[in-house]
Amino acid sequence: MKTIVMTGGTNGIGLVAAEQMLRDPNVRLLVGARGKAPSKIKCLPLDLASLASVRSFAAAVEQRLGDARIDGLVLNAAVQVGDVKHRTEDGFETTFAVNHLAHYLLLRLLTPRLAPGAIVVMTTSNLHDPKTNPIAPPEHADAGKLVRGEVELAKSQGPRSGLRAYAASKLCNLLTARALASSAFAQERGIRVIAFNPGLTPGTQLSRHQSPAFKFVFAVLLPILSVFLRMNTPAGGGALLADLALGRTVSPTGRLYASQIKRRLTWPDISELASDDAAMASLWRDSAALVGLPAAD
Repeated sequence: MKTIVMTGGTNGIGLVAAEQMLRDPNVRLLVGARGKAPSKIKCLPLDLASLASVRSFAAAVEQRLGDARIDGLVLNAAVQVGDVKHRTEDGFETTFAVNHLAHYLLLRLLTPRLAPGAIVVMTTSNLHDPKTNPIAPPEHADAGKLVRGEVELAKSQGPRSGLRAYAASKLCNLLTARALASSAFAQERGIRVIAFNPGLTPGTQLSRHQSPAFKFVFAVLLPILSVFLRMNTPAGGGALLADLALGRTVSPTGRLYASQIKRRLTWPDISELASDDAAMASLWRDSAALVGLPAAD
């Protein structure tokens, strides 16, 4: 019996992945969710906009598991808003707090329960790379700045700050995945770490907090165009996510970044900023301070 713990498993790509995993009778799936979930999915309360809720969820998972270990940890949930003015109950910029900081805390809390050879999948985005995001690429991964909504190195935050905040949070996911993969714990336990980019996928609810115009393009126009441009689909992305989480698809040696491009899984190089070891170490250390944990256990 494989035990999988997951966030973002109640809609979009994550829901497809959860349903795919549950088709295997040897999989036990625990999903953290804020709202109501489909009846087949066992959910525990989780609000990623609250670090207290993250801690409660981790404690509930521990209690539910008993002596069992976690064979797969899928950190998939994300939010995308139009600006950097929103704050969580902890006072942190919402996009950074939900997409990175909450998942960082959950990862740290559940890492000791990972089984030898466990798989950790963190959903990232190719928006982390200026080559694929010329509109609003991330400029840095400084947790101290991002937590305050300072997504641009200039003092003023421009009209694309919401998209830049999302791109920066996805950069943070990738750097966190790299940091875990290179840790002594992961090396000793044989933990496999994957940063998964589902790519541009019309038909998900990721744009639900955006402007009406943005939502119209994402929810109406792109699904029409996707047929002709072979854009990714929730069904295809969800199936890939499930295969990665269950170890059905194994990364090539030395590759961590799994990217879906035109409905095909590839293993490309990551961006220059995502390859920055100093930025990776700094993000890990500063994130630990923000959630009240030591940098190393």
